[in-house]
Amino acid sequence: MSYGDPNNPYGAPQGQQPQQQPGYGYPQNQGQAPGYGYPQAPPVSPYGGPAAPTTMPGSVGAARVMMWVIVGLQVVGIAVFAFAAAALNAAKDDESLKDNTAFQDLVGDSTGVIWGYVVFGLAWLVFAAVLATKFKNGGNGARITILVFAIITAVLGIYPFVIVGLVHTVLAILVAVFVGNANGKAWFNRPRY
Repeated sequence: MSYGDPNNPYGAPQGQQPQQQPGYGYPQNQGQAPGYGYPQAPPVSPYGGPAAPTTMPGSVGAARVMMWVIVGLQVVGIAVFAFAAAALNAAKDDESLKDNTAFQDLVGDSTGVIWGYVVFGLAWLVFAAVLATKFKNGGNGARITILVFAIITAVLGIYPFVIVGLVHTVLAILVAVFVGNANGKAWFNRPRY
Protein backbone atom coordinates (compact mmCIF):
# COMPACT_ATOMS: atom_id res chain seq x y z
CA MET A 1 0.00 0.00 0.00
CA SER A 2 1.21 3.40 -0.74
CA TYR A 3 1.00 6.35 1.61
CA GLY A 4 -1.61 8.09 -0.46
CA ASP A 5 -3.87 5.00 -0.74
CA PRO A 6 -7.37 5.80 0.54
CA ASN A 7 -7.75 2.25 1.93
CA ASN A 8 -4.58 2.50 4.10
CA PRO A 9 -5.71 2.83 7.74
CA TYR A 10 -2.28 4.23 8.70
CA GLY A 11 -2.12 6.83 6.01
CA ALA A 12 -3.00 10.49 6.13
CA PRO A 13 -6.67 11.39 6.00
CA GLN A 14 -8.08 12.18 2.61
CA GLY A 15 -7.21 15.58 1.26
CA GLN A 16 -4.34 16.30 3.69
CA GLN A 17 -0.63 16.06 3.11
CA PRO A 18 1.46 14.12 5.67
CA GLN A 19 3.44 16.42 7.94
CA GLN A 20 6.53 15.58 9.89
CA GLN A 21 6.09 16.12 13.62
CA PRO A 22 8.81 18.09 15.41
CA GLY A 23 10.99 15.98 17.61
CA TYR A 24 10.93 12.92 15.39
CA GLY A 25 13.62 12.02 12.92
CA TYR A 26 16.62 14.23 12.38
CA PRO A 27 16.93 17.47 14.33
CA GLN A 28 15.74 20.54 12.55
CA ASN A 29 18.73 22.82 11.93
CA GLN A 30 17.09 26.20 11.76
CA GLY A 31 19.24 28.05 9.23
CA GLN A 32 22.37 25.99 9.98
CA ALA A 33 24.38 23.79 7.73
CA PRO A 34 23.67 20.07 8.16
CA GLY A 35 25.72 18.36 10.84
CA TYR A 36 26.25 21.45 12.99
CA GLY A 37 23.33 20.78 15.32
CA TYR A 38 25.15 18.09 17.25
CA PRO A 39 27.53 18.83 20.13
CA GLN A 40 31.15 17.99 19.58
CA ALA A 41 32.80 15.34 21.66
CA PRO A 42 35.31 16.60 24.24
CA PRO A 43 38.95 16.31 23.20
CA VAL A 44 40.62 13.07 24.16
CA SER A 45 44.22 12.70 25.23
CA PRO A 46 46.43 10.15 23.48
CA TYR A 47 46.40 8.13 26.71
CA GLY A 48 42.60 7.94 26.90
CA GLY A 49 40.32 10.05 29.04
CA PRO A 50 39.77 13.78 28.80
CA ALA A 51 42.56 15.95 27.47
CA ALA A 52 44.64 18.03 29.85
CA PRO A 53 43.99 21.78 29.88
CA THR A 54 46.28 23.82 27.67
CA THR A 55 45.50 27.15 29.30
CA MET A 56 45.29 27.91 33.00
CA PRO A 57 41.69 27.67 34.24
CA GLY A 58 40.18 30.88 35.57
CA SER A 59 39.95 29.64 39.16
CA VAL A 60 43.62 28.66 39.19
CA GLY A 61 44.58 32.03 37.71
CA ALA A 62 42.52 33.73 40.41
CA ALA A 63 44.35 31.69 43.06
CA ARG A 64 47.68 32.83 41.62
CA VAL A 65 46.57 36.48 41.78
CA MET A 66 45.45 35.95 45.39
CA MET A 67 48.86 34.52 46.25
CA TRP A 68 50.50 37.70 44.91
CA VAL A 69 48.02 39.78 46.94
CA ILE A 70 49.07 37.80 50.03
CA VAL A 71 52.71 38.60 49.18
CA GLY A 72 51.87 42.30 48.93
CA LEU A 73 49.98 42.27 52.22
CA GLN A 74 52.92 40.56 53.88
CA VAL A 75 55.25 43.31 52.65
CA VAL A 76 52.95 45.86 54.30
CA GLY A 77 52.73 43.80 57.50
CA ILE A 78 56.50 43.36 57.73
CA ALA A 79 56.99 47.09 57.29
CA VAL A 80 54.49 47.86 60.06
CA PHE A 81 56.09 45.38 62.46
CA ALA A 82 59.60 46.63 61.65
CA PHE A 83 58.57 50.25 62.29
CA ALA A 84 56.88 49.21 65.54
CA ALA A 85 59.98 47.34 66.72
CA ALA A 86 62.22 50.28 65.78
CA ALA A 87 59.90 52.69 67.63
CA LEU A 88 59.97 50.49 70.73
CA ASN A 89 63.77 50.35 70.58
CA ALA A 90 63.85 54.15 70.36
CA ALA A 91 61.44 54.43 73.29
CA LYS A 92 63.56 52.03 75.31
CA ASP A 93 66.57 54.29 74.81
CA ASP A 94 64.59 57.42 75.76
CA GLU A 95 66.09 59.09 78.84
CA SER A 96 62.74 60.09 80.32
CA LEU A 97 61.55 56.48 80.41
CA LYS A 98 64.75 54.90 81.75
CA ASP A 99 63.52 55.12 85.36
CA ASN A 100 60.29 53.22 84.63
CA THR A 101 61.36 49.59 85.12
CA ALA A 102 57.94 48.12 84.26
CA PHE A 103 58.01 49.91 80.90
CA GLN A 104 61.59 48.78 80.30
CA ASP A 105 60.71 45.15 81.03
CA LEU A 106 57.67 45.27 78.77
CA VAL A 107 59.56 46.93 75.93
CA GLY A 108 62.53 44.62 76.25
CA ASP A 109 60.38 41.50 75.99
CA SER A 110 58.03 42.76 73.29
CA THR A 111 60.77 44.13 71.04
CA GLY A 112 62.31 40.69 70.62
CA VAL A 113 58.91 39.15 69.89
CA ILE A 114 58.12 41.79 67.28
CA TRP A 115 61.50 41.32 65.58
CA GLY A 116 60.74 37.59 65.58
CA TYR A 117 57.46 38.33 63.79
CA VAL A 118 59.39 40.40 61.25
CA VAL A 119 61.81 37.55 60.53
CA PHE A 120 59.01 34.98 60.35
CA GLY A 121 56.94 37.25 58.10
CA LEU A 122 59.90 37.77 55.78
CA ALA A 123 60.48 34.02 55.48
CA TRP A 124 56.75 33.44 54.89
CA LEU A 125 56.77 36.20 52.25
CA VAL A 126 59.62 34.57 50.32
CA PHE A 127 57.88 31.19 50.54
CA ALA A 128 54.61 32.71 49.25
CA ALA A 129 56.42 34.42 46.35
CA VAL A 130 58.14 31.17 45.34
CA LEU A 131 54.83 29.29 45.43
CA ALA A 132 53.11 32.01 43.41
CA THR A 133 55.68 31.50 40.65
CA LYS A 134 55.03 27.73 40.63
CA PHE A 135 51.48 28.08 39.28
CA LYS A 136 52.59 28.09 35.65
CA ASN A 137 54.96 25.11 35.56
CA GLY A 138 54.52 23.37 38.90
CA GLY A 139 53.35 19.79 39.20
CA ASN A 140 51.23 17.99 41.77
CA GLY A 141 53.89 18.53 44.47
CA ALA A 142 53.57 22.29 44.01
CA ARG A 143 49.79 21.96 44.25
CA ILE A 144 50.00 20.08 47.54
CA THR A 145 52.56 22.56 48.91
CA ILE A 146 50.31 25.48 47.92
CA LEU A 147 47.37 23.76 49.64
CA VAL A 148 49.35 23.25 52.86
CA PHE A 149 50.66 26.83 52.71
CA ALA A 150 47.13 28.20 52.25
CA ILE A 151 45.73 26.18 55.14
CA ILE A 152 48.54 27.22 57.51
CA THR A 153 48.16 30.85 56.39
CA ALA A 154 44.43 30.70 57.11
CA VAL A 155 45.07 29.31 60.59
CA LEU A 156 47.78 31.91 61.32
CA GLY A 157 45.44 34.64 60.12
CA ILE A 158 42.83 33.52 62.65
CA TYR A 159 44.90 33.15 65.79
CA PRO A 160 47.82 35.52 66.30
CA PHE A 161 46.75 38.25 63.89
CA VAL A 162 42.97 38.24 64.31
CA ILE A 163 42.00 41.65 62.92
CA VAL A 164 44.78 42.24 60.42
CA GLY A 165 44.84 38.56 59.49
CA LEU A 166 41.20 38.43 58.40
CA VAL A 167 42.03 39.32 54.80
CA HIS A 168 44.85 36.78 54.80
CA THR A 169 42.45 34.15 56.10
CA VAL A 170 39.83 34.78 53.43
CA LEU A 171 42.40 34.85 50.61
CA ALA A 172 44.13 31.71 51.89
CA ILE A 173 40.83 29.81 52.09
CA LEU A 174 39.99 30.83 48.52
CA VAL A 175 43.47 29.78 47.31
CA ALA A 176 43.03 26.38 48.98
CA VAL A 177 39.60 25.90 47.41
CA PHE A 178 40.65 26.99 43.92
CA VAL A 179 43.84 24.91 43.89
CA GLY A 180 42.15 21.91 45.50
CA ASN A 181 39.17 21.67 43.14
CA ALA A 182 38.97 19.61 39.94
CA ASN A 183 40.29 22.45 37.74
CA GLY A 184 43.34 22.86 39.98
CA LYS A 185 43.99 19.14 39.99
CA ALA A 186 43.71 18.94 36.20
CA TRP A 187 46.02 21.94 35.75
CA PHE A 188 48.79 20.78 38.07
CA ASN A 189 48.58 17.13 36.90
CA ARG A 190 48.71 17.92 33.20
CA PRO A 191 51.50 16.25 31.18
CA ARG A 192 54.43 18.50 30.33
CA TYR A 193 56.29 17.87 27.09
